[in-house]
Amino acid sequence: MYEGVVQDLIDELGRLPGVGPKSAQRIAFHLLQADQTDVRRLAQVLVEVKDKVRFCRTCFNVAEAEQCRICLDPRRDLASLCVVEEPKDVLAVEKTREFRGRYHVLGGAISPIEGIGPDDLRVKELMVRLADGTVTEMIIATDPNLEGEATATYLARLIKPMGLRVTRLASGLPVGGDLEYADEVTLGRAFEGRRLLDV
Repeated sequence: MYEGVVQDLIDELGRLPGVGPKSAQRIAFHLLQADQTDVRRLAQVLVEVKDKVRFCRTCFNVAEAEQCRICLDPRRDLASLCVVEEPKDVLAVEKTREFRGRYHVLGGAISPIEGIGPDDLRVKELMVRLADGTVTEMIIATDPNLEGEATATYLARLIKPMGLRVTRLASGLPVGGDLEYADEVTLGRAFEGRRLLDV
């Protein structure tokens, strides 16, 4: 334990996701040794991001205006909607340069263990977006874990009566992976999603 403000800094850093006690201590001492200008710039950016950044009123991605740049882009395909859990997932999909539609950020995934149900996510807002008939395909891109699968199944069942094409991102073996290290679920998905080889 350190004294006063140093321990307060370590405690606050330790509250960040993925930062354990040792990492918090390392970051704190890095900040103590850093140039005062760099630390002030970091503090200013932290305050500024809280003041300026909000969630897009349409898709709930992060934005500095009422709408994010993706929702404002007239070149995006309005008929295709990709549903993700968090704003960071939008960035991951965008990096692929494979998707030219729009997004809907749920704000999490269904997790009964953590007490998160459909009403805690932005499902109602999704249904409002789908109601006008503009969207013809909804791509569910939730994480390939228990919570993501539960969320995908719930959404698919909810939307099926609307007559939309509902697809799920493929999952399976990573490129460069070895079969012996794959778990049963991943290997099973790889078999389900197998494709014909054109030789």
